[in-house]
Amino acid sequence: MASELAEKILEHLSKRGDGVSTLDLAELFVEDHQKVIGAVKSLQTLENVISVEQLNKKSWALTQEGQQVAENGSHEAAVFKAVPDGGVAQTEIMKTVPNAKVGFSKALVAGWIELDKSSGTPIVRRKVPSITDTIQLHLKNVANIPDNVKNDYKKRKLLQEVVTKIMVLSKGLQFVTKIEKLETDLTADLLTNDSWKQKKFKPYNFDALGVALDIGHLHPLLKVRAEFRKIFLEMGFSEMPTNNFVESSFWNFDALFQPQQHPARDAHDTFFISEPRTSSNFPKDYLEKVKKVHSEGGYGSQGYRYEWKIEEAQKNLLRTHTTAVSARMLYNLMQQGEFKPVRYFSIDRVFRNETLDATHLAEFHQVEGVVADYNLTLGDLIGTLYEFFKKLGIIQLEFKPAYNPYTEPSMEIFCFHNGLGKWIEIGNSGIFRPEMLLPMGLPENVNVIAWGLSLERPTMIKYGLNNIRDLVGPKVDLQMVHNNPICRLEKNGPRILKSKYTAEQLEERLDKILLELEQLQKELPRVGRSTTTFEKKNLVIFCDPSRPMYSLETLLSLINEFHSVFVSTYTHSNVAVFPQELRDFCSKFKKSTNADTADITVTIVWKIVGVDPILKLNQNHEIVGEVNIARYLNRFIEAECRNILEYESTSAAYADKIDSALDKIHGIIHGATRHKLDTMQIKSKTGYIIGSKLSIVDIVWNSVKKHHTK
Repeated sequence: MASELAEKILEHLSKRGDGVSTLDLAELFVEDHQKVIGAVKSLQTLENVISVEQLNKKSWALTQEGQQVAENGSHEAAVFKAVPDGGVAQTEIMKTVPNAKVGFSKALVAGWIELDKSSGTPIVRRKVPSITDTIQLHLKNVANIPDNVKNDYKKRKLLQEVVTKIMVLSKGLQFVTKIEKLETDLTADLLTNDSWKQKKFKPYNFDALGVALDIGHLHPLLKVRAEFRKIFLEMGFSEMPTNNFVESSFWNFDALFQPQQHPARDAHDTFFISEPRTSSNFPKDYLEKVKKVHSEGGYGSQGYRYEWKIEEAQKNLLRTHTTAVSARMLYNLMQQGEFKPVRYFSIDRVFRNETLDATHLAEFHQVEGVVADYNLTLGDLIGTLYEFFKKLGIIQLEFKPAYNPYTEPSMEIFCFHNGLGKWIEIGNSGIFRPEMLLPMGLPENVNVIAWGLSLERPTMIKYGLNNIRDLVGPKVDLQMVHNNPICRLEKNGPRILKSKYTAEQLEERLDKILLELEQLQKELPRVGRSTTTFEKKNLVIFCDPSRPMYSLETLLSLINEFHSVFVSTYTHSNVAVFPQELRDFCSKFKKSTNADTADITVTIVWKIVGVDPILKLNQNHEIVGEVNIARYLNRFIEAECRNILEYESTSAAYADKIDSALDKIHGIIHGATRHKLDTMQIKSKTGYIIGSKLSIVDIVWNSVKKHHTK
């Protein structure tokens, strides 16, 4: 049954006619206005019974302070009344009169009182025998307050402007006064006695979108880890098994020729295990060779000349570096009987007894690369490092000599960070010492180069995070994990530089791009419906009115050259005001004449959804963000004509450049980078961001700039 209030509304609308306001209904039925609004919204769910126009009504009302003034008088009047005929000390007024500070200054300006300082002590005296408290009189009757003083009272927080959302009702095409409940399901009872014949059923909406499934999202660390792993695999490396977090001191320190008195083996730097406290399963021959090289030397080294103790080597700990795994892998390599050149890498967790701060954790990830081959030199290490970091988009490297117990020579790796504008340390490297390798049985002419860096620092730089606690830990924002784009590391160096263009030149660029698009459309063959097999697409885009997706107009216009496109727009009930600017924007879309025969139907739902528009493909799949929706629509254009908006049909390097630039724009939208839109690098000769041709990057950049910088 429909609610009693809803039926009363329909009865009144039947007698009164169109133009009934919910405020009038609330007064007529002596009901709360919000309750009337709720009843109207329930009637809106019925098809074409009523039509509703939403309006905003502004009115003035007293604040809590204004109500007190209306009852007790203004602050300046209170100060005037507190001044006796003979005057009173200013300090006394300030202590005894509420809101004396405001009232005193207002009474002085009004000329009601004066301040006498001739006696040394400031004395307040009346300047007029009597006053009229105009403010109190005004606030007792808000409707009669002159317009020229309302804003003054608003500034004093005596008045406030109240916006009331009202609905104006009219009869719909299927208006009725009695509402029959529509059946939603065809039940067994309705079928058994044929009562379904007398029932009315609610229409089924087979195009309605179901509830989106809750799915997982990759953490930024996992995204960057996957990109690092791909780079190692591209360079021919094999991944080492790193699932043993607990190591013995023998493999973690002794096998690496790290002395037992080294500070890193102290409990202040390393987490030692209490249960099981020790390990004893070591290769005996290898253990003796390690003991000898530590205590006596060998292989051209004099060793450390101390009494090596098995008790120290047996202590279990949480590994402090994945180099312990590298040592184990090199030893196992020689157990096969013959040396073969190898390339190993690992990316996994290590543990240090660190003091936690914005850049340090007690548990973090180490990225390590190891190459073992004949006659490797320091030049091989530097060349490999340049190639590795080039794939990360880092081309400016510097090396600084350093000391490590198990590498000689050793180098710290620095790169120039364009965002910070300075050189920063990003890793460590070196050539493993003979004292480490020869006891394992490696040939004397085999050298091993290695390097390592953290995973957290590149991730923080990539996603614009300043505090490592924003990346891991209990305070991580899950929405940050949800919103951040996939990691596409720049393969050809940083591409965001400061723009040399003025605001006027950038506006001229927008006009030139639009003119070029118009010319491209004129030159395209008018093929109408695609000649290739094309499955009809029904796209629904939820877009926030505060952030229109202006690139949609351009992309749909280009798609319409190959596939017939029908566009319709709807406004969700949570949008109070729909600006005229958006109405003009919607009217620019090209439409086919018939939605049923169109290749692509696009439904734009204006709804408060936040920063990112959402494209619903079907019940379970959606694309979030303007740059990602633009990528998707670009594929329709590129599938038919590769001469405009090239993206994935050319080289992978060109597609990577486009993806990197789009990711930068996405980061700017979400404030994930410190850059502004004007810092996108524009080629001075061509006027384009990527290469010498117009691309999807230019379209999206123009779109975002049009409203992001407002």
